[in-house]
Amino acid sequence: MGTILSYAARMIDHSGTTPGSPSTSDEARAFWDDLYEERPQVWSGRVNPVLADVAAGLTPGTVLDLGCGEGGDAIWLAEQGWQVTAVDVSGTALGRAAAQAATVGVHERISFEQHDLSATFPEGEFDLVSAQFLHSPVELPRGEILRRAAGAVAAGGRLLVVGHAEPPPWARHHHDADGHQMHFPTADDVIADLALDEAHWVFDRRGTVEREATGPDGQTGVLFDSVVLGRRLLD
Repeated sequence: MGTILSYAARMIDHSGTTPGSPSTSDEARAFWDDLYEERPQVWSGRVNPVLADVAAGLTPGTVLDLGCGEGGDAIWLAEQGWQVTAVDVSGTALGRAAAQAATVGVHERISFEQHDLSATFPEGEFDLVSAQFLHSPVELPRGEILRRAAGAVAAGGRLLVVGHAEPPPWARHHHDADGHQMHFPTADDVIADLALDEAHWVFDRRGTVEREATGPDGQTGVLFDSVVLGRRLLD
């Protein structure tokens, strides 16, 4: 999904609320489709750096990419030899991702699936489950989704959760659809939400990282991201 709040914030900043205040799956899909249809390309197409760093140390296997957006992570993973299941709520985003995967010749290594993760979840177990910037200014049961994500990790596999630790510097406001200040979970918050059994899981990374980024209108700045990397122990 990339730094989705960078773009969602642009829509919120104009009025203080998100258009439509979607509360159902159909409305959520329409909201995100509208966001993607604002521009022919929203994200850079580059892999998220923490994911690249983590995946580089792993033997390619099966990976679930939650909130894949236009497919930057999924395509990179496929190029590294992973078999990818890439999921997003937006049909517009998935269409772009599938077209780009075909252009670079990795479409046979990626299965694109449309899911509103608050309602449905992809089937199967995976060697790596990646949730990159799985935030939303509309209602999203993030903790519940991440627990389902952990449940999809195969024995010996990893769960990687990367999120905003604070608002981008170019965003004037960060409020949800009801006008409340948005909360940015810390790594410790994510681990608490996951509530994983310590007899079966260890955390190889937990904390905050910095990176340079470019905003939706060309602004540059330093962003702070929370990172949690959990490893499910062999049964």
